[in-house]
Amino acid sequence: MSEHGEQAGHHDGHHDGGPADLTATEMAALLRAREVSAVELTQACLRRIEETNPQVNAIVTLTAERALDQAARADEDLARGLVRGPLHGIPVAHKDLADTAGVRTTYGSRAFADHVPVEDDPLVRRIREAGGIALGKTNTPEFGTGSHTVNEVFGATRNPYDLSKSAGGSSGGAAAALACRMVPFADGSDMGGSLRNPASFCNVAGLRPTPGRVPSKSPTAAWFTLSVAGPMARTAGDLALFMSAIAGFDPVSPLAIREDGSAFAEPLDMDLTSVRVAFSPDLGSLPVDPRTATATARAVEALAGLGVQVEQVDLDLSDAEEAFRVYRSWHYALTFGDFPEVGPNVAWNVEQGRKVTGADLGRAERLRTRLWHRMRRFFGRYDFLVAPVSQVPPFPVGQPYVTEVAGVEMPDYLAWMRSCYWISVLHAPAMSVPCGFTSDGLPVGLQIVGRPWADMDVLRLGHALEQATGFWRTAPRLPEPAV
Repeated sequence: MSEHGEQAGHHDGHHDGGPADLTATEMAALLRAREVSAVELTQACLRRIEETNPQVNAIVTLTAERALDQAARADEDLARGLVRGPLHGIPVAHKDLADTAGVRTTYGSRAFADHVPVEDDPLVRRIREAGGIALGKTNTPEFGTGSHTVNEVFGATRNPYDLSKSAGGSSGGAAAALACRMVPFADGSDMGGSLRNPASFCNVAGLRPTPGRVPSKSPTAAWFTLSVAGPMARTAGDLALFMSAIAGFDPVSPLAIREDGSAFAEPLDMDLTSVRVAFSPDLGSLPVDPRTATATARAVEALAGLGVQVEQVDLDLSDAEEAFRVYRSWHYALTFGDFPEVGPNVAWNVEQGRKVTGADLGRAERLRTRLWHRMRRFFGRYDFLVAPVSQVPPFPVGQPYVTEVAGVEMPDYLAWMRSCYWISVLHAPAMSVPCGFTSDGLPVGLQIVGRPWADMDVLRLGHALEQATGFWRTAPRLPEPAV
């Protein structure tokens, strides 16, 4: 342990300048130029996992031999001039909610502790077909429930910037693995902020795509739009590279967008002079921790410094509250209602869902529709909405959830995530981009929300901000493990 107790701290630049510290985009370029091999990259990432994972508990199932075999095949293909896809030879980790054929997938649930799927999730299949090298599975709370990654199978994932804090959730294992440079890519999923919140807590980038952009297969609720799969990485450029492989039509989803993933291979530079950004420091009425508010405001100043037209707006998204909660609880009852053994968070959601009536669903639909038309007019005036990702910085890892924000008590374990889940209702793409640190060294992310279907524009603005601020380069410095 370092002299700061469990404080991990951070430093600028790469860990050691080794291959694991390269961005995915840099890895791709070096692989194509044959300046590095897929085996070398995989070995470097496996070494980093060995060094850092015992402290953060991000990767819960490791498939080292399988990954090295895949990497050797990727190198043979490259030697023959064959490139399988945009992710060829690049290491990646899959969230433990995504089915991986032949590899243990627990969903963070004791009931599935030894579960080995026979079929890949469509997202996993796409990543493999694009040439990605799967190193293993990342930790998640049970069935992805809640924005704190802890479960009865593997325990908690710790924040690499301060080991006494939460890495967020439910894609907390993915975010912590990315922050430690264990992998350059990790997939995530997001209903109420499960991809954006841990990205914000761990100083990495995550995109919640427009529903249907990354088609997912649901056995129970194929038309449910609140839950999406998406990419996590360290930069907007890496997110775009990842999206070029995972976006695109798939008939497994009735919501699948027809546009091909190759649209994400376009350059990310954009002319910022005519871009109109609406800044909402509290999304209308939410309490925000002063440390988060300070970092967010500074990021907005940085955007203005780039020539973007920024206007602070008074926004009312309160209709999203009831709409989100009704749809979410209904979905939990539908999906997990028949499961024999679930933990308290999932059980609470199922119980809420069983109380939902037809009239409740009707009212939720009416509220959401009203909000859709209001935001449609809003996005006629503004190109983007920017706001805090999370209302608080990372909280203690031993705490189940945030109970109060800026002196305001939270009524239940969901309420502190409103800044994320109100946005989920908008059917819009939203990115978490690193935007600074609190005075005690905890990461904060800025949420960039775009017009529905304008995923690429969101990545472009995120790219401009991260180029201007460089916060994404600040790697965690873990204490030396005790020998």
